[in-house]
Amino acid sequence: MQLTLTGEYAIRAMIHLASGKDDSIFRISEISSTNSIPEKFLRKIIPQLSYAGLINSQRGIGGGIKLGKPASAITPLEIIEAVEGEMALNKCLIDKEFCSNERWCTVHTLWCDAQNKLRTILSSKSIAQLAFENEERKKKLNK
Repeated sequence: MQLTLTGEYAIRAMIHLASGKDDSIFRISEISSTNSIPEKFLRKIIPQLSYAGLINSQRGIGGGIKLGKPASAITPLEIIEAVEGEMALNKCLIDKEFCSNERWCTVHTLWCDAQNKLRTILSSKSIAQLAFENEERKKKLNK
């Protein structure tokens, strides 16, 4: 399994939002240019993040997007699943009719273990933590 650009870009955009002060509103064009995300692509991701309750958008003058809930309560797993759907390493983990060997298949067990570990890792840090780590790395590079 490979994380698509949709998931990658969504995480980058959310880290950008988390780097601001509470209730900071950002323009999509700013997020796009700062994070090397094609603006058209980002505009397609925004409704999915909004539908999942991860961001709020405001139209008009002074409008833009902001976090829909505290950055400390948002994980990369939530973001990926908001834009890509439920994560599954193999079709047998999401489609019970795909494989009838689930009860005895050791490969199925391997996929389950690997998926659970990946989900744990992607849930182990919040976007707030990632934004903090991102800022710390920038400071070290600028010294």
